[in-house]
Amino acid sequence: MTGIYAENSEGIFKKSVLEAAAYASQISTDGVIAVCIGEPNAGEADKLSKYGVTKLIVVEGLHSFDAQNYSKAIAANLEGIKTLILANTYEGKSIAPRVSVLMNGSLATNVVSLPDMSNGFTVKRGVFSGKGFAYVQLNRENKIVAITPNSIELKENPVSISIVKTSVSESEKLTQITSTNKTAGKIPLTEAEIVVSAGRGMKGPENWGMVEELAGLLGAATACSKPVSDMDWRPHSEHVGQTGITIKPNLYIAIGISGAIQHLAGVSSSKVIVVINKDPEAPFFKAADYGIVGDAFEILPQLIAAAKAAKN
Repeated sequence: MTGIYAENSEGIFKKSVLEAAAYASQISTDGVIAVCIGEPNAGEADKLSKYGVTKLIVVEGLHSFDAQNYSKAIAANLEGIKTLILANTYEGKSIAPRVSVLMNGSLATNVVSLPDMSNGFTVKRGVFSGKGFAYVQLNRENKIVAITPNSIELKENPVSISIVKTSVSESEKLTQITSTNKTAGKIPLTEAEIVVSAGRGMKGPENWGMVEELAGLLGAATACSKPVSDMDWRPHSEHVGQTGITIKPNLYIAIGISGAIQHLAGVSSSKVIVVINKDPEAPFFKAADYGIVGDAFEILPQLIAAAKAAKN
């Protein structure tokens, strides 16, 4: 039996969860069970059934994210499940290793494709900040696979789904010592299909309004280079690169970023890269699919106007 961890984000199952479901349904021969923490919104279970999930287990009693409590609750509801699929998000990265210990299973993270079942259970995973790939065989009976968001095709497999509710008692919880604060309305970088990013070429934090406006029109997340976050122009949660967040959006727009190798390490897996820079010798142009040589303060208003026209 194959299972997934359905990350519940304020009652919603995001695309990364559906990718995990599609992955699981393609490797399972006897159905897919999903486990989520907290009750999802009405209609969300139907999203999972569209991609092969036949049963959803809803665990109640945990009211804020805590990796250890979540991991214990998930592992306690994996009876009969030998392979667990989850998204390699912030939450997934915290949970996957803990669940693998509780299941005594093999773990592979940053997985980008379906396993090769002809050679045991071999998965392809990104390594060295996305600059290479490794093929890893999971040999234990229990297996945990954390897939990179935007790596798996959403292949539909409609089925009927049942919902079962269970709960965690107070005596089963560990003392929670941390909590998370989510910014309402913001798209998580690891889940964004489009990312608009900017660097020191924006000259100061007071000019970021144009970046945010373009991102809003495109339904994109915002990001930045390391120097920008180091100078506190933008929060460190937006820093993408080797020492920041590694992302794999369908479209990455880089504005006023030179393209140092450390930055490229975090964004090179993007499907399409667009670079805007007034320096024609900027290293980023070598990695770009499309490039615009020019002043960001002249080009951004034109892009914003074009995006507005396209929406009308």
